[in-house]
Amino acid sequence: MLHWIWKTFDQLSLEQLYDAIRLRQQVFVIEQECLYPDADGFDPACLHGLGYDNEGALMAYARVLPPGVRYAEPSIGRLIVAEQLRGKGAGEALMKQAMARTTALYPGMPMRISAQARLERFYRRLGFISVGDLYDDTGIPHVDMLAPADVQIPLSIKEAP
Repeated sequence: MLHWIWKTFDQLSLEQLYDAIRLRQQVFVIEQECLYPDADGFDPACLHGLGYDNEGALMAYARVLPPGVRYAEPSIGRLIVAEQLRGKGAGEALMKQAMARTTALYPGMPMRISAQARLERFYRRLGFISVGDLYDDTGIPHVDMLAPADVQIPLSIKEAP
């Protein structure tokens, strides 16, 4: 069970910001071996979602970008689940949290993600559809995906085909 905190950049404590940067570095730079500028300039405009376990360790993270920051639509990015929680429903919980926040902040607008191609099926079960062709992002195949404005956030995707 994760405890969720959603804050703007200015509301993050130094410890929360450090936790987020550390988890992002662990997953994207070390595990996925991607050398890229994680400090992309978008963080100050984002709403940051942090999922902490009962011991206070950050286990999941995502950020919601307002429309016009990266895409015309609001978008969800930097989705991370710590290795020890993968395959246990934390990714689903994280996406539901992020989708609900995005819908609440930007009602009536579709939402966009840049998804790793290997996770395309997972995101389709959450209501996203692929738009455009595959592209390389730091050596990993990605595809842009869009969820319509009226997407229903599923209660559970585990039973979906």
